Amino acid sequence: MKIRKQLNNLKLLDKYILKQVIEMFIMGVLVFTSIIFASDTFITLIKQIAKYGIPFKIAFILVILSLPSVFVMTIPMGILLSTVMTLNKLSLDSELTVMRACGIGFNRIAKPVFAFAIVMAIVSFVINETVVPVMTKQSKDLALWSFSQKNVPDGKHNFTFEEIADNGGLKRLFYVEFCDNKKLHNITLLDMSKDDTIHVLQAKEGGTSPDGWVFNNGIVYTIADKGKVLNSTFFGESVAQFGVDLKKEMNKNLANERNFMQLGHYLKVTKGIEAEKRRSLKINLYDKIALPLTTIVLVLIGIPLAITPPRVRYNRGFLFSILIIFAYYLIRALSISFGEAGTLPAFIAAFLPNIILTISGMALYYRKVFTIT
Repeated sequence: MKIRKQLNNLKLLDKYILKQVIEMFIMGVLVFTSIIFASDTFITLIKQIAKYGIPFKIAFILVILSLPSVFVMTIPMGILLSTVMTLNKLSLDSELTVMRACGIGFNRIAKPVFAFAIVMAIVSFVINETVVPVMTKQSKDLALWSFSQKNVPDGKHNFTFEEIADNGGLKRLFYVEFCDNKKLHNITLLDMSKDDTIHVLQAKEGGTSPDGWVFNNGIVYTIADKGKVLNSTFFGESVAQFGVDLKKEMNKNLANERNFMQLGHYLKVTKGIEAEKRRSLKINLYDKIALPLTTIVLVLIGIPLAITPPRVRYNRGFLFSILIIFAYYLIRALSISFGEAGTLPAFIAAFLPNIILTISGMALYYRKVFTIT
């Protein structure tokens, strides 16, 4: 009877800790997701609308489709924040001291936190393996369709689009006098992609299609770099892909469009991949396992840091969380860069942040948990 009562008390303890951890976790995921959206995603949204003429509703759908991949990144952040904030609060309120006085060891207190971290690591892996590839593929297809269509708004007068070359110079300049009923009028295209010649296309009418820009009833001038007209050609219809190299774009996000098994099979059967791209894909392959495991690693290092010394009377949880997250993603960025450059093997490049934080976390955990008096 006494043993059953103790077990019930322990279950209540698990519920008490988990309730606070889950509440803080939800808040942490929402906060970090909002930060990423505000600093990166919405800036990309504005650029797409301003530069490529994509309608807001399509750009907004692209943002929504990117949510699962953002969640995979913010789940470890949310777990760390909830762990440190919750245990730090319990320590400041002397609840941890009372629990230990009742014979409940710190390892037992940390068990529900580790259990929740393991569950969320599995959830993160499942999302990354099932939802993210589908959403990424749909996002890419919609983006490429929008880029090729250009979706120039009706009634707009005297607008231009620019395409910038890799060296920062102007590659193409596209000018339309006005657009009416989805039809472009009085079009001029200045193409400076060739080093020794400039192509000038002028057309009375044009439009957009899934294949690219369609020009009707026009002429193309080929001009030498010294200003001499080399030749001119009349055409009834011409199609050009302006602004986005669709063939190049099709090869982007190959890793995110495939799960672990699919990407591994792709690397196995595809032989003609250049070395740098193959290294990058291999890093992405191992990262599909390393990133979900980060959830558990961050808890391991967060638990001992949440134990507040008696002389400290303020909650250091949020500060610790930000510092740890910054350190993790700094190490992650450096290791992936070294891996893509060939300095580190792909496996080490993907798992190096976890290895460093695991060693640090184990040392801190042993020092704070097993030697605490």
